[in-house]
Amino acid sequence: MNAQTSDLLARCTFPPAGTAVDCAVSGGPDSLALLVLATEAGCRVTAWHVDHGLRPGSADEADVVAQAAARWSAAFEARTAHCQPGPNLEARARAARYEVLPPTVLTGHTADDQAETVLLNLIRGAGPDGLAGIDPARRPLLALRRHETQALCDAVGLVPVQDPSNLDPAHRRNRIRHELLPLLCDIAQRDVVPIIARSAGLMGGIRDLLDELAAAIDPTDAKAVAEAPEPLAQMALRRWIQQETNAEHPPDAAAIERVMAVVRNEARSTEIGGGWSVTRSSQRLGLQR
Repeated sequence: MNAQTSDLLARCTFPPAGTAVDCAVSGGPDSLALLVLATEAGCRVTAWHVDHGLRPGSADEADVVAQAAARWSAAFEARTAHCQPGPNLEARARAARYEVLPPTVLTGHTADDQAETVLLNLIRGAGPDGLAGIDPARRPLLALRRHETQALCDAVGLVPVQDPSNLDPAHRRNRIRHELLPLLCDIAQRDVVPIIARSAGLMGGIRDLLDELAAAIDPTDAKAVAEAPEPLAQMALRRWIQQETNAEHPPDAAAIERVMAVVRNEARSTEIGGGWSVTRSSQRLGLQR
């Protein structure tokens, strides 16, 4: 193990050596670095590649991952999860991937992904969950930078797959990556990615504390919710709505504000997205499609 790899591993959060881990490996620099670092950490790695069939030759990208897995003595699994081009492609492809990947799969998200996610959530109107960004669980590279994963691939002679969709301005994340973040760095006269990532970590701790305190509130009791401190009331509502609707993400801040109006009896019901509404009957809150 060279000094570069040792330095990167010291900032990663892999489980102890000998642990069996599944790694999602698309063939890009981040996921290839995940594969290399997981094996260098002494884990027993299985590399999982998912082909969405979105561009010509995408099936060949599995060969890149298979060859890298063989070189680092990792097992290899390939799956297909075809998606059709159209609206919300990024979200649909992500959902399709996770349907065919193991539930405990590790991913190669970096601090740059964290900063982009926080900014995406911020402009959507997020609460504490969104501002906490990517959950660090199962993201062992979250303290690393994207330029470091590319440098690692260069150092070990891996040629990552270049996904042209990462340059398409039709995807909002790409505009944040290539336009907004450089502008913020220019305004701040410094690299803002570590600042945003650090803020996300702090917000994650605040969210966890609010979660613990909000667990004592019955979110269907409008009187109890109204009497609770508003941050706890909002957290109780978020958790209740997300659990009952089986949503991937909790409702955004604007939706929760509308629900609070129902709690205060300023409205009888409100839509919260996904075809769901929160209603009030006497002192009880309920969810309806």
